[in-house]
Amino acid sequence: MTNNPTPCDFLIIGAGIIGTQLALTLKRRHPDAHIILIEKEAYPGLHASGRNSGVLHAGFYYSKDSLKAKFSKLGNQALTRFCLERNLPINQCGKLVVARHQQDLTGLQELYRRGQENDIELQLITEQDAKEIEPYAKTYQQALFSPTTSSVDPKIIMTELLHDLQTENIALHCQELFLKREKHLIRTNRACYAPGYVINTAGLYADKIAKQFGFASHYEILPFKGLYLYKKKTQEKLRVHIYPVPDLNYPFLGVHFTLNTQGDVKIGPTAIPAFWREHYEGMHNFKLSETMEIVTRQLGLLMGANFNFRQLALSELKKYNRQTLVTHAAELAHGVQLNDFIQWGKPGIRAQLIDTRHKKLEMDFVVEHDEHSLHVLNAVSPAFTCSLPFAEHLADLILV
Repeated sequence: MTNNPTPCDFLIIGAGIIGTQLALTLKRRHPDAHIILIEKEAYPGLHASGRNSGVLHAGFYYSKDSLKAKFSKLGNQALTRFCLERNLPINQCGKLVVARHQQDLTGLQELYRRGQENDIELQLITEQDAKEIEPYAKTYQQALFSPTTSSVDPKIIMTELLHDLQTENIALHCQELFLKREKHLIRTNRACYAPGYVINTAGLYADKIAKQFGFASHYEILPFKGLYLYKKKTQEKLRVHIYPVPDLNYPFLGVHFTLNTQGDVKIGPTAIPAFWREHYEGMHNFKLSETMEIVTRQLGLLMGANFNFRQLALSELKKYNRQTLVTHAAELAHGVQLNDFIQWGKPGIRAQLIDTRHKKLEMDFVVEHDEHSLHVLNAVSPAFTCSLPFAEHLADLILV
């Protein structure tokens, strides 16, 4: 490792969708800036950015005062335009949110109200209307139809953004791991940098890095593992995504049917508490110190939190059983058979931020910054959808 620090105007840690979009945004605002984007993996987007569902959300789940509400509609429009202009795969299928029983109707009305507040194109429809849109859908009396919800291929979008990085002459250094901050220097496993400004978009490790800069003092990331079950390819096809009315006390949307860009179907996801930050499969990437830290945090939440962590954990762990997951999905659509759902997909990890002072899940994006650095601490779903306007927002926060 060289001891001669490399100067740069911006050093961005983490080349997921947020870090990549922000690098491009900064370069377009500051064409002469020297921007370096470091990524610990061999290729960008191997974590949440490449493992998410690919759904472009419309933005009606979120309260009007939230960053998620502010950027979902704009982000949906921006990525839809991005795909259409570049002839990238996109399935503009729309989404139904269905009611499973009488109690869901209140939540359905709340989602509709939020959609109106956020100026989202959204239709409150009858049970018969829902069946005309999607014959397989089950709903109780009413449903919501979101025509602007769609699906894209996250990996293809990430590949396209990497081409843009090259076009803009932004330096991308893969297999380069942030190690530590030393006053105004940043050390990695390969180099030492003297950046004018540091940007932390490190996902699952964003809180760890932020603490070295004096931020995230009362925040910790608690990882949740998400898994989908894939439907066998058959002639019967769903026309739209089908989602339940979610519990708005949690940042998870419940088991749902998702279509990919080819119209293939998967159900899920789970939101299983993980035992280390990159707890994807088996003992891969196991770190004892992380496990001890995370289990201690989970035990603390079991003992007392302002949400029912015990109930959440138990209900989500049950979904790891294929029968249970399919049973949940069968509440939303007709003709759901256990034998049609055999193959588990590649797991993803949600880097969910916890406020340790109040023992609560952070529902919105969380960013902390000063004149030297900026840290994106909570950028969970719909961060992929929001990535372009969110990057513009982050660029506005940077004091240069």
